[in-house]
Amino acid sequence: MTDVLDLSGLIKSYDVRGIVGEDLTEEVARAIGAAFADAVVLPEGGSRVVIGHDMRDSGPALVAAVGGGLRDRGVDVTEIGLCSTDGLYHASGVLELPGIMVTASHNPAAYNGMKMCRPLARAVGETTGLGAVRDLTGRYLADGIPVAQRRGDAGGQDMLAEYGAFLRSLVDLRGIRPLKVVVDAANAMAGHTVPAVLGTAAGLAELPLDIVPLYFELDGTFPNHEANPLDPANLVDLQAAVLEHGADLGLAFDGDADRCFVVDERGKVVPASAITALVGLREAAREAATGAQPTVIHNLISSRAVPEQLAASGATPVRSKVGHSNIKAMMADLNAVFGGEHSAHFYFRDFFYADTGMLAAMHVMAALGEQDGPLSEMIAPRDPYVASGEINSTVADADAARERVRAAFSAEGAEEDGLDGMTLSHWNAEPRWWLNVRASNTEPLLRLNVEAADHAVMEDIRDRALALIREA
Repeated sequence: MTDVLDLSGLIKSYDVRGIVGEDLTEEVARAIGAAFADAVVLPEGGSRVVIGHDMRDSGPALVAAVGGGLRDRGVDVTEIGLCSTDGLYHASGVLELPGIMVTASHNPAAYNGMKMCRPLARAVGETTGLGAVRDLTGRYLADGIPVAQRRGDAGGQDMLAEYGAFLRSLVDLRGIRPLKVVVDAANAMAGHTVPAVLGTAAGLAELPLDIVPLYFELDGTFPNHEANPLDPANLVDLQAAVLEHGADLGLAFDGDADRCFVVDERGKVVPASAITALVGLREAAREAATGAQPTVIHNLISSRAVPEQLAASGATPVRSKVGHSNIKAMMADLNAVFGGEHSAHFYFRDFFYADTGMLAAMHVMAALGEQDGPLSEMIAPRDPYVASGEINSTVADADAARERVRAAFSAEGAEEDGLDGMTLSHWNAEPRWWLNVRASNTEPLLRLNVEAADHAVMEDIRDRALALIREA
């Protein structure tokens, strides 16, 4: 038996991500497909997998390869072609099939990868199948894929129109006031999905939206800018276009369009925590109107405004670890109506507990269009505090750096918890602040997030914590 390859740099905690032709080849993709069949699909009695891909040039060949691996193991394949990741989740949900989305999300053009799910878009992460997929993939690359007696078949199905109609059924935009909306698709999948959801394709009713498209042409080389709205440089064109067109808001989607970032009428980026609070309150109110007690999930580095405002509304806010597999599992366990992350992933019970940037954008437009004020005015109460944003530091000894931070701030009365990394909180006394330090799963990095009720306090805590983390 040959030694198994170490694939930890390719098959990570939540997904598969690598450079095409180097660590992610068609041979590797075929082995991943076979491993997904044996680690996830077949043990749960499944016999078919739905597969989609984004606009990257390498997508079709990788779909054929991963589908070939599934078929080698006797699993049938339904290909839905070009789609966003939430489009793949929709297909997994309505078809009740496990799924594989071939995408590298916001990564540069040289990359591709895969996101996997069980039927009904249930997450596959490190402890829920992806670790086993990694191990089996290494084994199959070393020893070959055992071919089943019956090879699976392959077929296709177009799900785009049904995806658009499904989202329209969840948020009714027909009665809002007219809005001008700039959408930056970054030459990625939103250029494919925005017309299908917000346009009049497939007989959908016309909406009171004037969409100004930026970079809707699908091009996996990203000729205008990378499809990574977390980098402020990739929002500059959207911000300028909002001002140029006098738009009510701007929307920026990442490469696979499962995340949505919002820009207000002044060209200012709206923090994802404020969107979490806004949409969470809408979904909680809808749930409460049925007589049920609404639960909303937020990750632990979301603004403190999120749980405060949800609790004040009568909802139950629940804090989670960072990461989509953690939130999806908690959403399902608690039957939560909504969940949000600082990274602009937004999860909906009505969307199979999965994340969808498009549905979040529709909620923002609905909320804005149901009242007369500008977006900045509507958002201001949802964004009362000051945050540092996530700051990464390369460290030689993460444990020692974390201990320096813990010792210094615990001595000042901060309370500690270890839900995800280390959180130190001074929120119940003046001055009000909290910080979180988390280690990267894949790199020698510590990630720092700080929030305070006052700008000067945030800067002080941020700068002192960074000095401790980076102390030689």
